[in-house]
Formats: sequence, structure tokens, C-alpha cells
Amino acid sequence: MSIEIDILNGDASWQIAEPLLQAVWAPQLVAGKSWAHVKWANADLRVLLETPEDGLVCHVGIYFRTISWNGQKVHVGGIGGVSTREDRRGRGYATIAIDAAVHTMRANEAVRFGLLFCEPHNFAFYEARKWQRFKGEVYCEQPEGRIRFDYMAPYVFDIVRAPTLGTIDLCGLPW
Repeated sequence: MSIEIDILNGDASWQIAEPLLQAVWAPQLVAGKSWAHVKWANADLRVLLETPEDGLVCHVGIYFRTISWNGQKVHVGGIGGVSTREDRRGRGYATIAIDAAVHTMRANEAVRFGLLFCEPHNFAFYEARKWQRFKGEVYCEQPEGRIRFDYMAPYVFDIVRAPTLGTIDLCGLPW
């Protein structure tokens, strides 16, 4: 099995990623979610996994941001938009793409920890990959102003540290 991993500029690679993201997060699937109305940030970078047989099979967005944790500015790397083609799940593609995203975040020496948001059905998946539940409060920006973001559970990844308590302000849109 041959896999090609590309890490591309987020905006420039949108046209490549969009069909996969639209298939995985089709409007009829998103409509019933508590977070369906949330305005999301655009990825700074994208991890794209392709196979010669299937083309694009997996996507992970990478986000870099200076946030506030307990009132202190901290540079973090985030992942979001983790998407694998439905007919190609269970083959380890998401793990490979997430590992590539974490490697990319580690290469940015300013990043102190990784941050993602997920639904309960994905908790065990991320915990098995050494992500830890953040048990504090998270705030973000939305068109209507600053809100508490509690639509999905926050998870952190230890790069320099992995805070699991306190208050995080994303200082922008969630990812």
C-alpha cells in the first residue's frame, strides 16, 4: 500500500479538500448537531492523505493561534476537520494524518500544546493517541460575540505541556 502525505497551505488547498469535507460533513448530517450553527476558523495548513487507488482519503486541518490560558498568552497548534472517506475508515489513515499534524505542530517551536475539539464517540480514539481531556472552560468568538464553547469536548496534547484545568480563550473562532 502506498500513501502520499501532503501538508499544504490551508487556503490554497481548499479546492482539493472541499469535496472530501463536503462528503463527510454533508449538510443533512450536520443539521442535527448541536454545533451546526457554529462559525469555524479556516485551517492554516492541511494534511492530505492520498492513495494511488483512491485519491484523497483523509484530511486534517492544522491551526496555529496565540490563545489565552488562565490569562496568559500561549501559542498552540490545533487540529480540526478530521475527515476520512466513509468507505476507507478503519485503515489507520486518520492516525497517520493526525501524527503528521502533530509532527508539524512540534516543528513550530513556539507551540506549547495541541488542542482539538471532539464529540463523545471520538473520545476513546483521541485518548488512545495520548490526547488528554481539558476539564476547564473554553471561550471563543462567534459572529454574535464571545461565547462559552461547550458544543464539543476540548482535548490537549503535550508538546511542552498539556494543561488540563483552567480557562482557555481561543481569541478567535474555534476549529
